[in-house]
Amino acid sequence: PTDTVEFVSEYVPVHPGAYVLKVAQNRVREKTTFKEAGLPVTPFRAIFDQEDLEKAVEKLSLPAVLKTAEDGYDGKGQFIIKEKGQIEEAYASMNGAAAILEAFVDFEREVSVVAARNAQGDIACYPVADNSHANHILDVTIVPANVSPDIEKEAHKIATKIMEKLEVVGVICVEFFVTADGELMINEIAPRPHNSGHWSIEGAVTSQYEQQVRAVCGLPLGKTDALRPCAMANVLGDVWGNGEPNIEEMMRQFPQIKLHLYGKSEAKSGRKMGHLTALANSTAEAAEIVRQARDILKK
Repeated sequence: PTDTVEFVSEYVPVHPGAYVLKVAQNRVREKTTFKEAGLPVTPFRAIFDQEDLEKAVEKLSLPAVLKTAEDGYDGKGQFIIKEKGQIEEAYASMNGAAAILEAFVDFEREVSVVAARNAQGDIACYPVADNSHANHILDVTIVPANVSPDIEKEAHKIATKIMEKLEVVGVICVEFFVTADGELMINEIAPRPHNSGHWSIEGAVTSQYEQQVRAVCGLPLGKTDALRPCAMANVLGDVWGNGEPNIEEMMRQFPQIKLHLYGKSEAKSGRKMGHLTALANSTAEAAEIVRQARDILKK
């Protein structure tokens, strides 16, 4: 809670600060802040009642995505409105919570940038990551992303502006849509080490976690170069559906794989329980390796 952060900040430095969290924890506030800063965001409208939603649908047209303003993640708290007859159902699904209606973006891919800023204002951006999702949950991340140098440069530029605007100290992830025209649109931010940056543990000179420590301690930031083409695959609770995962066999067949388990006590469908990372000669090869390895875990 931002009130807690503000209170603690009177006694010790807290990173990220209350302002960063206040912006990131509310989608309407987040989009409004970026729009006012001249940064590219999807067209949106704030929704406080069903009448707001009906008016917003007329302005943005359909399809559009209705999301809770706070607390939603991994597709939770979202409703895709495809026709006007769904408006009442969509609003009811928000359970009275404030919401945001966003225009549906015809995007080519989703990418993200993990970056860091220290107290001195130094900034370091990691290579752009290419993210594929399954059931609204991040499935596989590859680095480097299959985007042009111009798009990568623009993504770094936008991430830098966001960190400076919010005076971020620490690691932040900025998620983008890449449109068919090659334009970037900000989806959302996460002011912390991020799932799509887990590849950096083995795949970068400095992991996002080491970078977080460097940033909040006021130390010089580490290099962010990728060591080799890399892929990361999430391991969800579904892998435990037939009992314990076949970890030993996976390790035997793929000795180059790095397995991270998060130590969660209960495996649930859709819950992130860990991830796999592989380095290879190409991102396609690395992605194939982590997918095959994950398939073995399920058997």
